Amino acid sequence: MSNGQAAVQDEAKPASGNPRRPGRGSYKPRPETLALLRVSGNPINGLGETALRRPSPFFWHPPDKHPYGELQTVARTSSRKCPGSAQAFVAAYTHPELPPVAAVRRQASPEEFAAEATDFALAHEAGGVGIAPMDPLYVFEGYTIDEPWVIVLALAPNYERLKEVPSDETNGIGVTEIGEQYARGTRVSFALANWIRSHGYNAQAYPGPSASALLLIPPAIASGLGELGKHGSLINRHYGAGLRLAGVTTDMPLVATKPDRFGADEFCSTCQVCTNACPPGAINEQKQVVRGVERWYVDFDKCVPFFAESASCGICIAECPWTRPSVRPKLLTTMARRLGQAPSES
Repeated sequence: MSNGQAAVQDEAKPASGNPRRPGRGSYKPRPETLALLRVSGNPINGLGETALRRPSPFFWHPPDKHPYGELQTVARTSSRKCPGSAQAFVAAYTHPELPPVAAVRRQASPEEFAAEATDFALAHEAGGVGIAPMDPLYVFEGYTIDEPWVIVLALAPNYERLKEVPSDETNGIGVTEIGEQYARGTRVSFALANWIRSHGYNAQAYPGPSASALLLIPPAIASGLGELGKHGSLINRHYGAGLRLAGVTTDMPLVATKPDRFGADEFCSTCQVCTNACPPGAINEQKQVVRGVERWYVDFDKCVPFFAESASCGICIAECPWTRPSVRPKLLTTMARRLGQAPSES
């Protein structure tokens, strides 16, 4: 092992001794929770499928779209018992109606529109912005999206609050932070869609935490907002794995932003922090084939019961070395050296 590799592994040590986090393999779901996992979610997600296809509706879609409605209710009820979280999630689900599209279309170059849309989003709570051409594989089965562009918005976390996960009835700091990120995503996605409509172009907002037509992580990766981590969440070079996403689709002429490879994928291939920190052991050490793509995958059947009982969990992203502000710059420098890139700042 080189000195650089040793340094990377040293940075991957777990960050927290949070007493609310049981050790890996120590968690067993309650029988009543396990009974609500009526069918395996892994085949629904496309685990082991070698052909490309659109994703199926999953856990956070409306209950009539999947078989986990009762388990979804357990998860929502669990998280809302945490102090402060109910108000945060109410804000995440609260948004204005979008106004009609202006009758006259403003004319400008795609470069001008892309720059203005990015500046608008960054001035309205977004921490990062990516733009990608729409791909049919970004649209869930049973839904349609007609707009040819997707703008992905990254919401920056507060690490000191985020690392308090998992939450419980005495400490809701972590899950409240997650809810507040989603609320910011709701505000900025609707504000941006409204701004685009005011210029005469169609736009639809897709905030979390509930899912709708748009799958967000693939266009986020395509547009340069990060790389997929072993824990199944996006890793961003500026914010680590703690950010949340929202999206806006539009027919406003735009230009795409480029993918950003900074070494997270390579790092995850040897790092075991999230794998070892996951109480139900849901994070696999190796990539798997999912809907025709070899990628990191989290076992749905192991993850979701713990998530439902533990007020949104989030242990894997809180423990991820990339999420820690004191560690991330060192990782960027080390991985840039391994990739033969010029170092860049966090």
